[in-house]
Amino acid sequence: MSSDLRFLAFDLGAESGRAVMGLLNGDKLRLEDVHRFRNGGVSAGGSLHWDVLRLFEEMKEGLRMAVHTYGKDIAGAGIDTWGVDFGLLGPNDILLGNPVCYRDSRTDGMMEEAFSIVPRAEVYDRTGIQFMQFNTVFQLLALARQNPWLLDTAKAMLMMPDLLNFWFTGEKANEFTDATTTQFYNPNKGGYDTELLGKFGIPTHFLQKIVSPGTVLGGLRESITAETGAGAISWVAPATHDTGSAVASVPATGKNYAYISCGTWSLMGIESPSPIINPLALEFNVTNEGGVSGTYRVLRNIMGLWLVQECKRTWGQQGKEISYSTLTEMAANAEPFRSIVDPDDTSFLKPCDMPSRIREFCVRTNQPIPESEGQVVRTALDSLALKYRWVLERLEKLVGQRLDTIHMVGGGIQNTLLCQLAANVTGRPVVAGPVEATAIGNILVQAMGLGHIASIEQGREVVRKSFDLVTYEPKLDPRVDEVYGMFQGFLR
Repeated sequence: MSSDLRFLAFDLGAESGRAVMGLLNGDKLRLEDVHRFRNGGVSAGGSLHWDVLRLFEEMKEGLRMAVHTYGKDIAGAGIDTWGVDFGLLGPNDILLGNPVCYRDSRTDGMMEEAFSIVPRAEVYDRTGIQFMQFNTVFQLLALARQNPWLLDTAKAMLMMPDLLNFWFTGEKANEFTDATTTQFYNPNKGGYDTELLGKFGIPTHFLQKIVSPGTVLGGLRESITAETGAGAISWVAPATHDTGSAVASVPATGKNYAYISCGTWSLMGIESPSPIINPLALEFNVTNEGGVSGTYRVLRNIMGLWLVQECKRTWGQQGKEISYSTLTEMAANAEPFRSIVDPDDTSFLKPCDMPSRIREFCVRTNQPIPESEGQVVRTALDSLALKYRWVLERLEKLVGQRLDTIHMVGGGIQNTLLCQLAANVTGRPVVAGPVEATAIGNILVQAMGLGHIASIEQGREVVRKSFDLVTYEPKLDPRVDEVYGMFQGFLR
């Protein structure tokens, strides 16, 4: 009989979702795919939504498949997703419309309106969160202005993983790591800043209790048990924000490192025992999001491989189906640093013809226009590496010391060109791995919550013993400093 402890991780990203089984045997962990499914925004009625009911059905199918393959002896299960988005439940727990995707246009102009009510510096001092127009507080402000009846009718606001947890267990709670992405969690008060919401005219009656990562929410609803054949699974809230789970799996020793959780977004930061909220952090617009074991993730959101994903989607619509591996090979063969962009330019935020947007940026900044697919992707990857250097310099100023190593985790590290560029441009060795960082972190925090792993340090030792890591040493390029100087001139 197997001595493996079995943990089921549901990991939902903006492009896809999956159910992954983690098999923990002592200090070794292995993963096995159970079910994968697509995700993405659905445009309807002029808004961009998440098809959350289909996602829930896919997750139930993943649970059914896990029970069929591994039996009912599953120790725990947990969910992680992207941050900031939410669902509203009305009377009798009815979902008040499909959750809206953070890339929707409803928050256009909402930051400016918010700062006309509460100064930008005060909002940051209260929350310590990076300003991005899609943060939950600006989504709620948009609802308060455009559809106030929804907020008046709502009985509960649940972030995306919290909503799915509720449908599985019947338990309403907001998990800490995701709650902090709202930009109305106040780390100094240790809870939601209802005074701040009141200043914006946003009601607070629908806010739920906040629970720590690793909290056992309970068991499955009887209806879910009957539908899936599952047994007595302990349903755990891991670090339900996917970056929180990814950072939990970073296989670092010591403290003198930065991490990049690399995927649709690149989240680059440090792990801190407390939030860093001061005028310099405001100037650098860094975020202080909740982490595991009482830590904070002090980081910057960078647009990430979204640029390449949207290029691939655009070319596919034009009849050019090109794999990611082929696009990376084409980029490797293209001239480096021929053209660069600011990956976080607002023109790149929403679904679009990304190759055209990249070319338009180059036109208005008087650069050579990337024509071929390889040139376009090379522009995106070179620019990401330059943005990593820019963020690294600011993190080092915040902590007052050099960060010697960069740990890159997540699916984006399969782009080996980007890993090498990150090392070359920052001048730091890049340790890449594990690829399945988010699912691994999800599983580790489940195991911690259920008492099978004693600490995050022990969990990271499990990662080091279980998964291959690749180190990319920097290769100095004399052009980098000159290009970096030009790049800084493009930043707003």
